[in-house]
Amino acid sequence: MQISWRLVITPPARGAWNMAVDEAILEAIGKELVPPTLRLYAWDPPCLSLGYAQSIAEVDLVALFSNGWDLVRRPTGGRAILHTDELTYAVIGPHHEPHLQGGVLESYQRLSQALLKALELLNISAQAKLLTAANPSRIQPPSESSNQPLNSSAPINPVCFEVPSNYEILVRGKKIIGSAQARRKEGVLQHGSFPLYGDLTRILQVLTFSDEKARQEAKERLCQRAITAEEARGERISWQQAASAFIQAFELVLDLRFIQADLSGFEMARAEELYHEKYTSLSWNHRL
Repeated sequence: MQISWRLVITPPARGAWNMAVDEAILEAIGKELVPPTLRLYAWDPPCLSLGYAQSIAEVDLVALFSNGWDLVRRPTGGRAILHTDELTYAVIGPHHEPHLQGGVLESYQRLSQALLKALELLNISAQAKLLTAANPSRIQPPSESSNQPLNSSAPINPVCFEVPSNYEILVRGKKIIGSAQARRKEGVLQHGSFPLYGDLTRILQVLTFSDEKARQEAKERLCQRAITAEEARGERISWQQAASAFIQAFELVLDLRFIQADLSGFEMARAEELYHEKYTSLSWNHRL
């Protein structure tokens, strides 16, 4: 039986506003004010987002702001992402929603089937790979479910697209979508970055390294481990093309019926509060 979800498409916005909106939707879900939601969006200007437990010391703030890029800390875990030239998706719903039930990995795998279908519709051949524990210290979960800091003994690696997760969507062995999930009392939030084109190594300009040799080595690793849609397909894909494929894929794979709508009055008001009180504040963005 088809399930109705809300589809929200918002215009490109600052990173702090994008994170405030995602959290406002999650709160509205917890209050049963809105149905499960797929939100599609973009970022303007480019923004470096840090995972919930990532240290601000990994960011070269002088280089970041000289580039005119924003900074925000996500409510989900993982490592740094430079959001530009990409489609970002967010799936937000209650714990009892059938597609979000179960543990983190179970629900993540379920949603990943829709992501794989979206890539197929874009003529990108991808596969989902469950990584083994051959080197468990190098594998991060696709979530920040407990808001606890990452294990301090784990290898330090500031870049999301360079760090493998337990369940990865790959094209020719390279990561093409970086996702993270948070499970809160209000519900489940999973959002992710799908880079459409551009130089993925730009992020390294604004991260700290011990020396330029370490930065160059990180660049080489990132090129080996991550890929854009343009590189995967051999031609550029627009944001609108990618969004259309995501919508169709979620409908087909998860048997959904989307009802497109704007943010509710509660969500807009709450997002404004979160934007000013949390996501633009140093106490949140620089707290670690």
